[in-house]
Amino acid sequence: MIAVPAQATALIFDCDGTLVDTLPLYLRAWLAALQSEAAHEVAPEWFHGRGGLSEHMVLDLMEAELGRPLDRAAIVRAARRNVLSAMADLREIAVVADLARRYRGTLPMAVASSGSREIVRASLTRTGLLDLFDTVVTIDDVARPKPAPDLFLEAARRLGAAPDGCLVLEDSAEGLAAAGHAGMQGVDIRPYIRPATDQM
Repeated sequence: MIAVPAQATALIFDCDGTLVDTLPLYLRAWLAALQSEAAHEVAPEWFHGRGGLSEHMVLDLMEAELGRPLDRAAIVRAARRNVLSAMADLREIAVVADLARRYRGTLPMAVASSGSREIVRASLTRTGLLDLFDTVVTIDDVARPKPAPDLFLEAARRLGAAPDGCLVLEDSAEGLAAAGHAGMQGVDIRPYIRPATDQM
């Protein structure tokens, strides 16, 4: 069970790969989008360990490897459309979702994700988790994605919580680095979940 320190005054949760198992959906969505919009086939293994990256960080890496620009807007649109069309397959990550349920009404709680508002809110709605949280912050609300601290600092501001009292639950190196940059304590939830969820 994930422990919450007694001194924690607020909880901030990543979404993808932390609260909900979207990473397999994203993997299929991006593979299909790159094939349809860029005529580029990518090995699924290329995405391993990159689940904490924003859409444009993924495209930065892809363009650097290809040595040519991609139609970013078209690829992002297709990938998001593919994820949304696969929502019926989405499942919560129980050990983290149950923690949020346990602290609902006890501590202020936020979601802070480098994902788009559309997909994050759809994911939380699909799994019935949206109403657990006081606020949801996405890449659409800040200037910089993780590992910059912007998402977590905005979440703390909305919750009225001091950063040093916030406990962040994350599944990626970028997210844990962002928590540190924000002056918050981070918990890596990966040891608490099945390895099968770490697919991107």
